[in-house]
Amino acid sequence: MTVELADDLQQFLSQNSRYQVFITRDTQAWSPTFADYFSAKWNDIIAWQKAHKDEIINLERLGQFQAVTPEVDHQTVPNDVAMRIYGIDKWVDENDIDIVVHVHFNDYPGHGKAPGKYSGFTIYVPQKEYDNSTTTQAIADTVFKRLDKYSAVSDLSGESGGIVQDQDLIAIGAYNSVDAASMLIEYGYIYEPQFTDDALRSPAIKDLAFQTYLGLQDFFDSNNAVSLSGSLDTLVMPHKWTNPIMSDNARSSDVFALQTALLIDGDYPPADKSKNNCPRTGKLGPCTREALQSFQNKFSITGEKGIVGPKTINALNSVFGVKAI
Repeated sequence: MTVELADDLQQFLSQNSRYQVFITRDTQAWSPTFADYFSAKWNDIIAWQKAHKDEIINLERLGQFQAVTPEVDHQTVPNDVAMRIYGIDKWVDENDIDIVVHVHFNDYPGHGKAPGKYSGFTIYVPQKEYDNSTTTQAIADTVFKRLDKYSAVSDLSGESGGIVQDQDLIAIGAYNSVDAASMLIEYGYIYEPQFTDDALRSPAIKDLAFQTYLGLQDFFDSNNAVSLSGSLDTLVMPHKWTNPIMSDNARSSDVFALQTALLIDGDYPPADKSKNNCPRTGKLGPCTREALQSFQNKFSITGEKGIVGPKTINALNSVFGVKAI
């Protein structure tokens, strides 16, 4: 999932000639650029990391730096994995990279076959004491606004603000080690329905990549942010509905598009619910039925309460469907 999203994001960014995009790995291995760099520079990476760590420890001893306890506990990684991430940081500094986006999906340990208790996305940025904090925060703000429109913000304690400052994450420059704006985006939890449904996973991931692209465009060139999709800001739209949606057995892509349309129209989730309570699942559950009734009331649709019949299909297609040219 992480590689798929990174590949999608690279494709969007590559359509803008002003960007030069690097991806660190594919599903099988590190890219040759980084594999060769790790092999040739391993001892240098270790020494570089130690130098940055020692500098921060010394500044802290002199009272010129304040260590901050992370709001969220992070899992430790094996030393060789950590050093490869530091290696990416070092390569970024040496190659004058402007922005680093680390793509992650979260998990909740112990959830087994049932979904875990948390959902939603979070963007991690460097603590304000770090040199790359200000620029990263500004870019993260624009990316957050895009992702927040269609996706739930994490309801894990410490992440509910959506953007979290952190001193310890290597990916965003632990020990003040990275010059470039660096953010780590947790795009959601792997057990969320849009990721477990085989029919929805790739479209959902591609749209998350698109929202990230739009957020980056908002920072650099907001006038052209939606140029890849005309006036739309999601790849889920436009959508053409042809079949009635009567139950949870309806085609999940149709229901996912319905939930997206209702969200754009301001009906979804219902007023007393959040996107965590009512995620876009591709299933016609209580949240969708309630929001659908609100949409139907706007169009004076009767006789199709809580389902998508012919009259509702016509209304949806007139507003959100594919238009003839």
